[in-house]
Amino acid sequence: MLILLPPSETKRPGGEGPPWDASALALSELTSIRESVIDALVRLSDDPDAAARVLKLGPTQRGEIETNRVLRTSPTMPAIDRYTGVLFDALDAATLDASARRWLGTHVLIHSAPFGPIGALDPIPSYRLGAGIRVPNLPPARRLWGPAVTTALARREEAFVLDLRSEAYVALGAAPIERSVYLRVLTRGADGQTRALNHFNKAAKGELVRRLARHRPPLASVADVVDWARESGLDLAPGAPGELALFV
Repeated sequence: MLILLPPSETKRPGGEGPPWDASALALSELTSIRESVIDALVRLSDDPDAAARVLKLGPTQRGEIETNRVLRTSPTMPAIDRYTGVLFDALDAATLDASARRWLGTHVLIHSAPFGPIGALDPIPSYRLGAGIRVPNLPPARRLWGPAVTTALARREEAFVLDLRSEAYVALGAAPIERSVYLRVLTRGADGQTRALNHFNKAAKGELVRRLARHRPPLASVADVVDWARESGLDLAPGAPGELALFV
């Protein structure tokens, strides 16, 4: 099983790892795109006013421009530790034991805007770039990343892909449709209607991945995931075609 996670806009600063090295990331076939995006972000940072406009930064956020300017020389940390926010706080990877973290490194990719999908333990610097931003001198993000990411994911050997990304990141590279399933987090209202969630959607995804990393069940199919969830007390069921519904 391969799990795809979205990134978070909020990130932990600093790090103790060496400067970013594209060759240290998963899906090496994306290296040339990664290099072009980083080069463009660094160049953009030479013009702070343009960078603030392109990245949609307010006056109190202009420090993010410097973060991008030093992307190639700043320290790194594992991606799963770099990101903060609701999903990653619920996953709380720093408190997992070594075996659970190794499982994350093997089974989880985090889909970032400047690097594409990266391994959970891949070392990355802090940065500022969202899925919907078009960086000057580059094609639109969907065109830049989409076909290459889809091809790279299709080459993976996992039996199936559990896609927990937001739709903005799905647009930057769809998972192979014949062996992937998209997770939606829903709630059942008093009127019997099901509704999508926002904040709790992210928390539920983080908690699900944490539980998988801690218990590391042998899952070879979507049916295995549903059975494991039922035995674990989770309300997970098939939804629309190609989807699973997690009720919270």
